[in-house]
Amino acid sequence: MVVDDASCDATAERARAAPVVDRVLTGRGDGPAAARNLGAAAAGAPALAFLDADCVPARGWLAAGLRALADADLVQGAVRPPDGAAPGPFDRTLWVDAERGLYETANLLVTGAAFERVGGLESWLRPRRGIELGEDILFGWRVRRSGGRTAFCPDALVHHAVLPRGPGAYVAERARLRHFPAIAARVPELRETFFHRRAFLSRRTAAFDLALAGAAVAAARRRPAALAAAVPYARQLVAHAERAGPGRAPAVAAVDLAADLVGAAALAAGSVAARSPLL
Repeated sequence: MVVDDASCDATAERARAAPVVDRVLTGRGDGPAAARNLGAAAAGAPALAFLDADCVPARGWLAAGLRALADADLVQGAVRPPDGAAPGPFDRTLWVDAERGLYETANLLVTGAAFERVGGLESWLRPRRGIELGEDILFGWRVRRSGGRTAFCPDALVHHAVLPRGPGAYVAERARLRHFPAIAARVPELRETFFHRRAFLSRRTAAFDLALAGAAVAAARRRPAALAAAVPYARQLVAHAERAGPGRAPAVAAVDLAADLVGAAALAAGSVAARSPLL
């Protein structure tokens, strides 16, 4: 079953022509939550398995996921790039190798009873630009809050496409981090399961903030020794840049620094707007 959420290309026609597709449903362009709810309602099945359009299931994906679902209400499957793929430093793809509380619907299975019990997915965080986000995170935690059992299944594997992206798009995407403080406010459990030391989005943002603090102290008090606080971040910056090769390393490091500056500003703005500090 494919839900075509008001696309303007040949998606629906290609889906109807695919031999594995039984039905194509047409959404109104209301976003991923509404589209998945439409598909779930039409399926009316005891088990629901969700994939995104940029994902391809590996052989045995569904069988493994259903076996795991026999002892759980919600199963997060593994996600990684296609075998042999080598994403560039700015390309977009997805890795999911454990249950961390984000419940990515790129590969998610749930019992029909649990889905119905929580009322499906809720559309609640709609940026002015780009598609909504956070609907899958909230859904997973609503299932957990209702007493649902969750599990991670590494054998239920899905390959996420590697989408080419240039430096500009890579930096610009960090502006979406401004929505994560709102997610932290709506799903405070993430401070225990996903965010770094409750207050930071990740280890990288914590290291970047420490580097900024060290640079500020060094400049304000003329204490060069305070720049030592930037060492953990510098190591992360160099490690990521070196993976791109010696010829590209300086440029990659510069782009990463710009992206982290945008991300820090976005998190600060989002923290104020949501009244939920996340750095």
